Amino acid sequence: MAEKNKKWSASDLPALSGRTAVVTGANSGLGFTAADALARAGAHVVFAVRDPERGRAAAARVPGSTEVRRLDLADLSSVREFAAGWDRPLDLLINNAGVMMLPELRTADGFEMQFGTNHLGHFALTNLLLPYVTDRVVTVSSGLHRGGDGVIHFDDVNLRGTYHPTRAYAQSKLANLLFVLELQRRLTEAGSRVRALAAHPGYAATNLQSHTANPLARLGMRLGNLLVAQDDRAGTLPTLYAATQDLPGASYVGPDGLGEMRGAPALVGRSAAASDAAAARRLWTLSEEMTGVTWAPGVGAV
Repeated sequence: MAEKNKKWSASDLPALSGRTAVVTGANSGLGFTAADALARAGAHVVFAVRDPERGRAAAARVPGSTEVRRLDLADLSSVREFAAGWDRPLDLLINNAGVMMLPELRTADGFEMQFGTNHLGHFALTNLLLPYVTDRVVTVSSGLHRGGDGVIHFDDVNLRGTYHPTRAYAQSKLANLLFVLELQRRLTEAGSRVRALAAHPGYAATNLQSHTANPLARLGMRLGNLLVAQDDRAGTLPTLYAATQDLPGASYVGPDGLGEMRGAPALVGRSAAASDAAAARRLWTLSEEMTGVTWAPGVGAV
């Protein structure tokens, strides 16, 4: 009976020998714990990081097969350079990196920083690498996709004149889920065996909250990290579950506890806005226009 009720953990990861995974933002937080777990299970893990020196320091702490490659998701030229240097099959693409509730900033290409990094950077990266992907793409969203205004501001996704850190973050996380929805639709239509899935960590104690613009919000999050949050290794379990378990495409995985803030990984729900197929298609078209990267799965994905 005890075994039947056992909660899924990183010790339940299958053997991943011979498989290759790219993890964005792998030098710290949830990205590091995901990379570490995948490497310990036998995968060759590529640390896709903005700062290679920090990436190498992180990779040195991980047993197993790793390499470090530079990737700045806030600069589409860096995304293109990373993809242009890729020349082999890729089993798992883990779109993990992100920024959270920053003051109003712009990417190298002039996009609002949270939308540009969390969504557009991963949108471009995924599409450029898709011809090499053999198994699945996992994109990390957030329960806060329900926050802000709860919509994509199609009239101005850069929120010029209406910027608020929480509104921008919520929009970017909603965009992650709509991206997964439309990506899976396109993969299915193309007859591809590749799956697109999403995950969220619940309330996980990481260094991401330290970037929050509002000092009172930072204080509240620090207290939350101490009193409510689960640690980063527990927070990464939904991502690992989505990356390795036999789940339907477009599945969304999060913690199974109260409010999805902590607990073991399980399939969870999403907002009505995050299930809007028409909005997902509209976002895809807009993202192609903004990035100049278009749908071209190639032979590797079918």
